[in-house]
Amino acid sequence: MDSKFKVVLAVACLILASLACQAVTGGGGSDTPTPDVPTSTVILSDDFSSAQWGTGTDADSSVEYASDALQMIVYTTNYFVWSTPDDEVYDNVHMEVTVLNHGTDSTTAFGFMCAMQPSDNDFYYLAMTPAGEYGIAKAAEGQIDVFLTNNDQWASSDQIARNAASYRVGADCGNGRLALYVDGQQIASVSDSSYTSGGVGLFVWSGEEATATDVSFDDFVMSELP
Repeated sequence: MDSKFKVVLAVACLILASLACQAVTGGGGSDTPTPDVPTSTVILSDDFSSAQWGTGTDADSSVEYASDALQMIVYTTNYFVWSTPDDEVYDNVHMEVTVLNHGTDSTTAFGFMCAMQPSDNDFYYLAMTPAGEYGIAKAAEGQIDVFLTNNDQWASSDQIARNAASYRVGADCGNGRLALYVDGQQIASVSDSSYTSGGVGLFVWSGEEATATDVSFDDFVMSELP
C-alpha cells in the first residue's frame, strides 16, 4: 500500500447500510478541461500522468495508475473504495472529473467525497451510476448514512446517459450547498451545513449484484466556488 497519501478500503456496510433494499443496492499537468460551471481560482488540476493520489491493491479492490488515469477495480460486491490527492483541508470548492466506463456493471456508483473529517468516517458523497441513478448523502461515524436527496432514497434522472463510455461528473461542495452535475447539467442540489470543510476524494462502490466494477478517473479539476 502506498503510504504517501491515503487510500482507504472499507466494506460498504460501514457507511452505506441504508441502501440495502435499493435497486442500486494524490500532481498532474494542467491540460485539463475548463469546468462547465463558472468558478474562480483553480486549486488543483491533475491529468493523472504522474502519481499523486493514493494507490493500493488487495484481494477486494485495486486502485492504481494505468494509461494516464487513476483506475479503480472492485472484485467484491457491495464494497466501497476511495483515494485522496493529499491531506489538505478545503472548503467551498467545485470539482470535475472524467469517468471512463470500462464496461462496468450499471449498478456501480462513483463520484466525489468532500468535507472529509479527520476521522475519515464523517463526510459528504455525491454519486451516480451508469444506470442513471444518483444520490447526495451524508455519512457520520456510527450512524446510517442519510441521503439528502429524494427522501433518503436513490433517484433516477433522464439527464444521465445510460451506460455511456464516459461521463464528465461535477460537484459543488461549500457555502452550505451540495450539487451534482453530469455532462454539464445539474442533476440535483441540496442544502446542508453539517460539515463546512475537509478533505476531498474520488470513490467507486460496487453494487450488491455487480459482476464487473472497473472505472478510471481522468482530468480532475478543483476550483474555488465563486
